[in-house]
Amino acid sequence: MKDPLYITSHGILQRKGNTLYFVNEEGKKALPINRINEINCYGKVSLKSGASSLLMKEGIPVNFFNMYGYYEGSLYPRVQLNSGLVVVQQSQHYSDPEKRAVIAAEIVEGIKNNILKTLRYYLKKGKDVEPYIQDIEKEVIKGDVAQIMSNEGRIWHSYYQSFNKILKNFEMDKREIRPPTTEINALISFGNSLLYVSALSEIYHTYLHPSVSYLHEPAERRFSLALDIADIFKPVIVERVIFKLVNNNMLTEKDFNHDVGVLLNEKGKRIFLKEYQAKLETTIKHPEIKRKVSYKYLMRLECYKLIKHVLGDKEYRSFRMWW
Repeated sequence: MKDPLYITSHGILQRKGNTLYFVNEEGKKALPINRINEINCYGKVSLKSGASSLLMKEGIPVNFFNMYGYYEGSLYPRVQLNSGLVVVQQSQHYSDPEKRAVIAAEIVEGIKNNILKTLRYYLKKGKDVEPYIQDIEKEVIKGDVAQIMSNEGRIWHSYYQSFNKILKNFEMDKREIRPPTTEINALISFGNSLLYVSALSEIYHTYLHPSVSYLHEPAERRFSLALDIADIFKPVIVERVIFKLVNNNMLTEKDFNHDVGVLLNEKGKRIFLKEYQAKLETTIKHPEIKRKVSYKYLMRLECYKLIKHVLGDKEYRSFRMWW
């Protein structure tokens, strides 16, 4: 089984023969290229031409993040899976407002369901989140894409407001980005960036084009379908990681830098990445395919469902937590 590699310090990736090395002020370390499926760089990482060639040959993408943890871009191998039919149908479902709204509404239904599942879990643990559950339950998701996005915005707002009832440490005032100004906003931003890349990685293993999306507006310099897919899984993966790390004091104020904004420091990033990776690898028995699948693979299955929908094989129903 191959795993992502996360680099949180500055350095250089270089190649000698068929071996890939990471070199920094601490020394030179060989990387197990046969056990890596992607490299995520959170420090300033340069690639020697030989390293780039080896990574492309092995089909290993390299993702780059800025100092705030936001995704900046990727060095991707040649696309392995091509299907003109899927891309044409995918685009037609974006171009047709009614068809696009059907998919966008399903995505938000998935978000709503997974947020409610999360809140009900904490309600059973004695957290006072009932008012937020009621607010979210009232949202009737319908209309055009603009209306559906308004539904989504209100759902996220109520959800984030509930954090003060769930978290034992830190406070959530409002969602802020670029840069985040509180510890919780820093954690959400960092986790969302990780999930975006994980979703993008799963899309690249299918015939879908990552720039053609339905809830988010396609735009230059971003793969908006990854945003669509990631949003469904934020309550399942990112927030569960945050709640565990904060409520168990696995992350404290010492794990953040306070400057222009609030950011995880290198030690904090390593703690978050370890827990995030563990969550991605968590498996659960799937009721339809009758076998255990990882949380990460659930995102791949979401892509397959979209393909079946745009090809007219089966109507899309977004992922809903069943446990």
